[in-house]
Amino acid sequence: MDTVVKKLYEGLFLVDSGEAAADWDGINNVIEKILARGDAEIVSTRKWDERRLAYDIAGKSRGTYILVYFHGDPAKISAIERTVQLSEQIMRVLILRTDRMSKEDVEKDTPAAIVEKTSAEAEAKKNTQKVGQSGDTTGTQENSPTAADTAEANNGKSASE
Repeated sequence: MDTVVKKLYEGLFLVDSGEAAADWDGINNVIEKILARGDAEIVSTRKWDERRLAYDIAGKSRGTYILVYFHGDPAKISAIERTVQLSEQIMRVLILRTDRMSKEDVEKDTPAAIVEKTSAEAEAKKNTQKVGQSGDTTGTQENSPTAADTAEANNGKSASE
């Protein structure tokens, strides 16, 4: 009986952006089923990015890339690629062997995650600035010294003297 040594692979799946936005879970289920048919064990699935395509594929000009890390049998990768070619939901796929990647590399943020984080941080910063401006009374006219207060401090002398 042969023991199969499963290798770590990185799969980049290209799907139609409209379909991905309308049925994200459905697209992920299609990818999971394709990989399950190839006896692959999924390590991580994330949206990589949504971009304009260099050329139209099946009449589509935008695509969403889904990055999947999985352990699989090297002999079954061609079957996975063939199944993807027959799939109507997935436009393209690129599968690479990534044995040398560390766990930290696999868990790194994707471009889509970086954009989401920076926009969330900018929104939070904007909200805290609004709160600080509306609740802050220092430097307003109520607390600033008047001309009379300044004259008293200068012993009755005006600024022109």
